[in-house]
Amino acid sequence: MLLTVSGPAGSGKSTTAAGLAEALDLEHVSGGDIFRELAAERGYTPVEFNELAEEDERIDRDLDRRLYEIARDRDGLVLESRLAGWLAPDADFRLWLDAPVGVRAARIADREEKSIEQAREETLRRERSERKRYRDYYDIPIDDLSIYDLVVNTARWTATDVLAILTTAIERYDPAVDEGRYTIDGVDLDSLDL
Repeated sequence: MLLTVSGPAGSGKSTTAAGLAEALDLEHVSGGDIFRELAAERGYTPVEFNELAEEDERIDRDLDRRLYEIARDRDGLVLESRLAGWLAPDADFRLWLDAPVGVRAARIADREEKSIEQAREETLRRERSERKRYRDYYDIPIDDLSIYDLVVNTARWTATDVLAILTTAIERYDPAVDEGRYTIDGVDLDSLDL
């Protein structure tokens, strides 16, 4: 089984993806962890590295190529990244998590020990940067949620409840009644130069 967990910063992707992996006995791979490691190795914050990626497309393409190869070559996996749903065209389930920007900024501020105002400003800058790059590089409209099987506002439930909702949906899935598997068309994954 291949699950993807996507959504903006502070939406609960990491917590949920780790919980799903544990509950369903799957491996968890985090694109965010890989991105933050690449940023730290080069001496940048994630926001600075995002902005640098606007000028050096190799940063995104290298990360996205790794994620695409993981999605293509492995099974028994929860793949977590902003683009995971788009980079895993054969995923069994694509999940999108979201929350209002104020909630997400508060979560990030708490996690990164900074003010909510700073977290909000950095988050909005990062999202503008990513939106532009995804469109320019791959023609991915990141705001188009139609490819996702489930979209959850994580501000409405606790992390435990979000995990229970998603786990229940996945466990109750019956392929015999599935009329809605979504095919991804029009995305330029060939530009990943695989």
